Amino acid sequence: MRSTDVLATASFACALIKSAPASAQTVGVTIEIDQPILAPGESTTVRLVASFPDVDYAVAGILMDLAFDSPIADPRRHWSNLELLPPFESPPVAPIVTDSAIEGLLGGQLNFPPAMIYADPTNPIAFYEATFTAPLDAGRFYEVDLLTDVSRFDVYIDRGSAESQSRLDLLVEGEATISVVPAPTSAAVVILGFAALRRRRPHIE
Repeated sequence: MRSTDVLATASFACALIKSAPASAQTVGVTIEIDQPILAPGESTTVRLVASFPDVDYAVAGILMDLAFDSPIADPRRHWSNLELLPPFESPPVAPIVTDSAIEGLLGGQLNFPPAMIYADPTNPIAFYEATFTAPLDAGRFYEVDLLTDVSRFDVYIDRGSAESQSRLDLLVEGEATISVVPAPTSAAVVILGFAALRRRRPHIE
């Protein structure tokens, strides 16, 4: 079986195992993963997207950590290309990547009507990206669980005002999973591997 066929089968198997009813999220940070199923050595982009109440105008500022839990050794080595997305800006303080989280993801945008400066009101809006690369020596199935830990979530309440307010009390944290699949000999190995992993892996509290 070709590697592309293996990953396609793995994606289908993962979707079957993890399928659950979707729920509406009014306020919070969603984790988007361009390619949630990886072969050893492959990379994917992890994107953070903010959603806020429709009655507000735009996101003003966000401060958060992105926690991750996985069985791989020295997981900080597998994260790179941390990038704040426009129109968001932050002070010159880079996030810190540890073995359990990307800490200090900070971003904000200006809304100052007297100077004809207006924030981007897109809702939801992407504000951060990072790259995760699966280790080359992955010899078994494993998953990297991702979970947001937001400590500040402010919005501008109106386009014509520079006033901002916190919506942290309404916030729903985001979670997602990256699965790493070694080269199996058949589609059955893929499906059985995911099923076994779901039974034994620890869950992020």
